[in-house]
Amino acid sequence: MTDNPNISFVRHVPLSPSPSPVAQTGIIKWMRENLFSSIINSVLTILSIFFVIKMVIAAAPWAWNGVWTTSSLRECRELLDGTTGACWSVLTERWNQLVFGFTYPKSEYWRPTLAFVLLMASVAPVLFSRLPRKLLIVSAVYPFVAFWLIWGGTILTPIFVGTALLAAYFSFVKMERQVSFLVGLLSGLVVAVVVVYFGGFVTEAQAGFIALEPVASRDMGGFMLNLILGTICVSLSIPLGIILALGRQSNLPIIKGICVIFIEFIRGVPLITLLFVANVVLSYFFPPGTNLDLILRVIIMITLFSSAYIAEVIRGGLAALPRGQYEAADSLGLDYPQAMRLIILPQALKISIPGIVNVAVGLFKDTTLVSVISMFDLVGMIRGPIGSSTAWTGIYWELYVFAILLFFVVCYGISQYSQWLERQLRTDHN
Repeated sequence: MTDNPNISFVRHVPLSPSPSPVAQTGIIKWMRENLFSSIINSVLTILSIFFVIKMVIAAAPWAWNGVWTTSSLRECRELLDGTTGACWSVLTERWNQLVFGFTYPKSEYWRPTLAFVLLMASVAPVLFSRLPRKLLIVSAVYPFVAFWLIWGGTILTPIFVGTALLAAYFSFVKMERQVSFLVGLLSGLVVAVVVVYFGGFVTEAQAGFIALEPVASRDMGGFMLNLILGTICVSLSIPLGIILALGRQSNLPIIKGICVIFIEFIRGVPLITLLFVANVVLSYFFPPGTNLDLILRVIIMITLFSSAYIAEVIRGGLAALPRGQYEAADSLGLDYPQAMRLIILPQALKISIPGIVNVAVGLFKDTTLVSVISMFDLVGMIRGPIGSSTAWTGIYWELYVFAILLFFVVCYGISQYSQWLERQLRTDHN
């Protein structure tokens, strides 16, 4: 302070900020904004909490008092002796059938398990752009390794097929399109000849080192079958859907007409009908004596079905782009493939992410429909071999709760990734 009363005091150190009001921070703020923002929302929140608590109170004793050690439903009920409790023993007794099916060799369970672990490693470079791009080699090699692990047989088959596809790709990049087509066709013929040759003349000594025990497609089952169908069909339907969406917007009448007819026809037919076609009718379109694998036929039909829906989602993304984006590509002198690859499709796909994820989640859940054509996926195992067995006749809730948890984990993970990806690509609101 100064002795002169006419000179005011000036503070040199600022005051420390006051804490925010309690109602504007933390959990209280979140509850006010999301649960009790209005009278109607408050009433709905209270009613929801009431019903959730009531359901938990009713279901908790049933789940908590469950039995895990019996070998049949009769023993489980005798052990419970009239008290409320779940018979979780069916999961400990039949977990391998629920996951791998009832005919997949038990000694080979490590193969699909390893394929699933490698799947997580192979999709990471595709899903997360911050990882080194060199890791995409792992993603490219994985389909051939997974086929060899799950179906078995000689390792020469995926090696030769992968080599042929690699040769066709480089020939397409380095040469004219007409020449690359001939090179790719020739490579395919060479692969077919070599595979047939080695498939018939691999010695027993060689098979011990380069071959796994073959497993037929009819032996695939359980949740493993759902994962196989979901992963393959989603991976194939996205690029096919992009092609159909671009074809529907083409100026060429024939291409546009074919794409429109295909999309509208597939979207107008239930998936279960297409699965019956795959099971019964599709074989009639091949030469006599041709035995096309059932899983391959189902993959074809599910992929065609989902690609039609993805095509409409992507077409909506293309229609949502301003006309100026197309004009900007023209002003830069880009041809049609360059404009689509560099300007149009990246923006359209970003807009279409929610719709694509919705189709992918629905497709993964729809893989359970294969149980109606005698394919024992997870639901097929519950309704078929396990549910009709003498030891577990009459048990339902425990099995379906297990199935619900498995599908929820996968679908929720896909949904959370899509929301994260949307936040990463949200460049127009920074």
